[in-house]
Amino acid sequence: MTEPICEVIITADNEDWLVGFTRALVQERLVACGQHIAPVRSVYRWDGTIHDDSEMRVALHTRASLVEQVIERTRRAHPYDVPCVLAFAIEAGNSDYIKWVIAETSEPGGDHPA
Repeated sequence: MTEPICEVIITADNEDWLVGFTRALVQERLVACGQHIAPVRSVYRWDGTIHDDSEMRVALHTRASLVEQVIERTRRAHPYDVPCVLAFAIEAGNSDYIKWVIAETSEPGGDHPA
């Protein structure tokens, strides 16, 4: 059986930063790819004030076993105090695509599969 994969969603207010961060995650083999959607409209309460802002969103595909590393990497690098980082389990999908995601990401700890 193939290792499970997840989709990780991250939002940011700076498209260039988010694209660069996605590129870094792909280069580091923490994710196989990132699909960017811009703009998205975010309505939220922060510090007692309602905000209505334009943001960008990326859907990252990775191994379930790498999600915690992606979350920690995002916490360290993201310009927000509390970045949106949400992971969703993939229940089913194109088996060839799932195998590709596994092949393009590292084993937890940094080893690339043979």
